[in-house]
Amino acid sequence: MSAIIEVRDLSKIYASGTAALAAVTLDIRDGEILALLGPNGAGKTTLISIICGLVKPSSGQVRVGGHDIGRDFRAARALIGLVPQEISVEPFETVISSVRFSRGLFGKHRDEAYLERMLRALALWDKRDAKMNELSGGMRRRVLIAKALAHEPKILFLDEPTAGVDVSLRREMWQVVRDLRASGVTIILTTHYIAEAEDLADRIGVIDKGRLLLVRDKAELMHEFGRKRLTVELAEPLSELPGAMAAYGLTLADDGLCVSFDYDTRADRSGIARLLADFAEAGLAVRDLATEQTSLEDVFLRLVEENA
Repeated sequence: MSAIIEVRDLSKIYASGTAALAAVTLDIRDGEILALLGPNGAGKTTLISIICGLVKPSSGQVRVGGHDIGRDFRAARALIGLVPQEISVEPFETVISSVRFSRGLFGKHRDEAYLERMLRALALWDKRDAKMNELSGGMRRRVLIAKALAHEPKILFLDEPTAGVDVSLRREMWQVVRDLRASGVTIILTTHYIAEAEDLADRIGVIDKGRLLLVRDKAELMHEFGRKRLTVELAEPLSELPGAMAAYGLTLADDGLCVSFDYDTRADRSGIARLLADFAEAGLAVRDLATEQTSLEDVFLRLVEENA
């Protein structure tokens, strides 16, 4: 798959001396959903702002659709829609006029049919004549998405798009994201809702302290860093585990009824069969078994901790 955004050795050092980005190199594939994860202050917003031409890098290069973001700003920026983290709208402007204005900024001809389809998809059509100060925070965030899509961009940046949005509205917004991807729009999102990134993204990037730690296909990342936990429920409680089972690194629950065993999903053998055989040999009756897969949040926290 070809890259629609190419970032090469991108660095940003602010006048205060803060290094926000350090030699970031990244290719973003045409038509994918890429989730950028990182703690507050990791450099996510700075990276997005540079790609969108809002912040000048200290060094490095960015190309969007083959256009250098510095030398050919207008052509590059025309391909991009940006939903910023902060909600900033004109309080007395109506939804429809605000969206029309955003479309006009990019020199697009008037297309009321397109705007209607987009506003309906975002559940904003019934609010098209409402002023911004009459809308809830979640609705205003939807308007930001509508404004970003008004000029029919090929790339959409979503910087913490569901911050402060209730659960039902968040689910509707993510369905819009899926529909956009299905229509061929490349989407880059940052989010603190890691479970949503796990559900939506094709690839995951982890950034911390201005450095891009990795970018991987989601399934590949989970396979490489993921672990599973087997929980064994015993028929009778134990006060302590038999000494012969110490090599497994088991954890006994406070109630003595559950034993946890972490194993590597990449290993040729999990060790579960041998473990259960040793349980039987020790005369421990097993009532139930359950497995739990490591979540993306677990992987993310592990990577950030290793980079600390």
